[in-house]
Amino acid sequence: MTGELAIPPIDEVELGTVLAALADPHRRRVVLELARGQDTERACASFALPKAKSTRTHHWRVLRGAGLIRQRDAGNGTFVRLRDEFENRFPGLLSLLSNLDRGDPPLSEGR
Repeated sequence: MTGELAIPPIDEVELGTVLAALADPHRRRVVLELARGQDTERACASFALPKAKSTRTHHWRVLRGAGLIRQRDAGNGTFVRLRDEFENRFPGLLSLLSNLDRGDPPLSEGR
């Protein structure tokens, strides 16, 4: 099966759910990398998350359920990007997150 995985409507995304998703350092790092990246979409496998596959799947599900990302199954891989409409829902939140970042190393392989 290919296509975009289900996400909540943007007007139903709650700040508490977003903050809970961002409380995890691995998920926060993924969001920061996507926000800073030149690419609008990246392969999920391009993030060197130091966890088992089931845990990585959980991280993607939490980020998707919080309304932060869109995820697309392309058959031969899964791709992720930030939701374009997220900034309109919570203006400045991603910028604030970037400014608070303590310079943790990226999760990307080859960086």
